[in-house]
Amino acid sequence: MRRIIYGCVLARLTQAVVAAEPSRPRGVGPEHAKFYKSTDLFSCISNPSIKLSTSQINDDYCDCPDGSDEPGTSACSYLSDLSPAYASDLSTDNASRSIALPGFYCKNKGHQPSYVPFLSVNDGVCDYDLCCDGSDEWAHVGGLKCEDKCKEIGKEWRKNDEQRRKSLGAAGKKRKELAAEAGRLRKQVEDRIKTLETQIQGSGLKVKSLETALADAERQERGRVVRSTGKGSKVGSLIQMAKDRIEELRESLVEVREQRDIGKSRLSELEALLSTFQAEYNPNFNDEGVKRAVRSWEDYVARDRPAIGNDAQDRDLDEIAKPDSETGVIKWSDWEEGEESDVDVLYKIEEYLPIAVRGWVDQRLRDLRIFLVENGVIAASTVSGDESKTLTDARDALKAARESESSLRNELSEHKDDLAKSYGANDIFRALKGQCISKDSGEYNYELCWLERTTQKSKKGGSHTGMGNFAGIDSITVEDDLPPDGKGLGTGVRVALRYENGQHCWNGPNRSTLVVLACAEQDEIWKITEEEKCVYRMEVGTPAVCEVGGKEKEEGGKDEL
Repeated sequence: MRRIIYGCVLARLTQAVVAAEPSRPRGVGPEHAKFYKSTDLFSCISNPSIKLSTSQINDDYCDCPDGSDEPGTSACSYLSDLSPAYASDLSTDNASRSIALPGFYCKNKGHQPSYVPFLSVNDGVCDYDLCCDGSDEWAHVGGLKCEDKCKEIGKEWRKNDEQRRKSLGAAGKKRKELAAEAGRLRKQVEDRIKTLETQIQGSGLKVKSLETALADAERQERGRVVRSTGKGSKVGSLIQMAKDRIEELRESLVEVREQRDIGKSRLSELEALLSTFQAEYNPNFNDEGVKRAVRSWEDYVARDRPAIGNDAQDRDLDEIAKPDSETGVIKWSDWEEGEESDVDVLYKIEEYLPIAVRGWVDQRLRDLRIFLVENGVIAASTVSGDESKTLTDARDALKAARESESSLRNELSEHKDDLAKSYGANDIFRALKGQCISKDSGEYNYELCWLERTTQKSKKGGSHTGMGNFAGIDSITVEDDLPPDGKGLGTGVRVALRYENGQHCWNGPNRSTLVVLACAEQDEIWKITEEEKCVYRMEVGTPAVCEVGGKEKEEGGKDEL
């Protein structure tokens, strides 16, 4: 009960205070009311030395050089520094002739108060977008009466404003999610860099170890005693060549014989067909072609023809086609076993030694040979194609380790370059990189892939046109009217993504795109324009540029969101 009584008393006191305040002249806003409190004299706002009677306020005549005596008319709407001086300020050398008031003040009860340009006061047009209560047309020029529509307009505005606030709230939440995802991705890259650095360190140690192992294997290889492959290298090579050549001729003979047998079979089949044709054709049939064919066949049969092959020749060919190991005509083993070389004798000596001593002697002989090779007394083994498996494996292992280390270093370099790139404030665009959005714009479909490329796709088919590849992040100042649905850039500093070096434009530059961003709940392309030939501009909404404070701007530098 006490709360109700207190509320009633407070309301009455408030009404009394409001009633006690002097009313402001028409067109004066609350922030300028202090200049119009006097009931006797009025001092021009920018030129206080000029005093006027309060009756001269809103008398539709411009007495003050700054127009402050006509807040509710259009009498001073054309004031500027170039206007001629008035009689009332001829004695004032430094009188300001720039208009002092922002415009005609509309209370717009039920909506947002605003100012209308003085030029629009009593111009015969209802400016409901700025003055929804119609008070700017108080003179009713031409009988015009602007009704008060603030209730309806305010209701609609508050509805749209609530939707915008909800949308901005949702966009802010999505930006936080993007920032968290961007942080996670950056941490992933940083962790991978640490892992790669550890792996590269271990790989380097492995390479050094394998280099040492290869050097030891090569040293052992230089001291390796190689058995002779035959009686002299030239004779052995000649014997091998002869053996290979004879084998090649034997295979060719077998192949030619198979082709002969096939041809012989087909010839016999053809002769049988022609014999049947000769016996069964009608000689009374008047066909010169058939008669000539029969006569030619009779002449062919009458001629003496040598037989194609006989049994004796086939037996000889069968014998020739047999491998030398079966015929025994050439015993290659007799030619391949040459006289024992000095190396063979050395191996023979080891056979007479006990097993326990054999390894010791073999190692000492190897050490002696290595010593002699390293000091230039004897030449190293130069037998080609006879490298030991130990040396081959050591060389292959070192090669694989070096390739692995090189691959790790390349990956590390890529990740470090990625961390050095600009992804905007808080790395926010890292979470969007590679994702694409598109817009149907009549004849074309336009596609934006974050931090990658912009593309124009014709609906009539054909190849796609590259409008630019990502080049960097900038910021630009825009001054656009914000549409009721909020899908616009508005006024202020906005983040801009540069896409350059696109497909070359005929008789023009390479295509490029400037993508200007504004806060929105969803990633969406709003508008595409071609500002110059093959120079495009995209207006795009995204939650990535919402809810950014001064601290982020300072940290983000030129990439501030």
